[in-house]
Amino acid sequence: MLEPIRVIEKVVSKLAPGRPPLSMEVHVVKALKIIDAKGPIGRVKLSKTLGLGGGAIRTLVRHLKNAGLIEVSRLGIVLTNSGKKLLSNLKSKIGEDVEIPKSSLTVGPFNVAILVKNSAEVVKHGLEQRDAAIKVGALGATTLVFSHGRLSMPGVEEDIFKDIPAIREALISKLKPQENDVIIIGSANDKSIAELGVIAATLEILRSYRPISF
Repeated sequence: MLEPIRVIEKVVSKLAPGRPPLSMEVHVVKALKIIDAKGPIGRVKLSKTLGLGGGAIRTLVRHLKNAGLIEVSRLGIVLTNSGKKLLSNLKSKIGEDVEIPKSSLTVGPFNVAILVKNSAEVVKHGLEQRDAAIKVGALGATTLVFSHGRLSMPGVEEDIFKDIPAIREALISKLKPQENDVIIIGSANDKSIAELGVIAATLEILRSYRPISF
């Protein structure tokens, strides 16, 4: 089975030799998700959806193609079987992202939440996820752990949802967490950056599992 983080890092290492910027890894993941959902998709539309310039998108597409993750034709870009398998492996660990309202729990006007399955043991205080989100331009990220039927912030004993029960209900109903699952909320001044932030924070968690494959 493909090890997603290693494959993503290999693609990004071709884009920028040396230690690859986290933002590039995030764009690889987001590109694969967009191509899966909207493919066949043209480069112009992919460029606009990702918020990347023409040169950057051509380079990204070339390296995704060289890695065997996409096919490019006159009809547009689609995932190969390897690309679908990589994305399937990612989806086996993370859920779809959902937008949630601004609240005292978040740090920005636009907030996107995602579920990371069975990952509570690799979360410390949530600072690593926050910092990863900030590195890609988000305002931050909030990390929550679901344990014993309760959604809480690591290291915080009081009920953080006391004054915002509707947010707790929205997170639970939309993401359906199970024991030891993690919910990350990326916050930013616009939705697209919030999405990048939550992906970056998620990759930070998945990186903690190495060298384990899933």
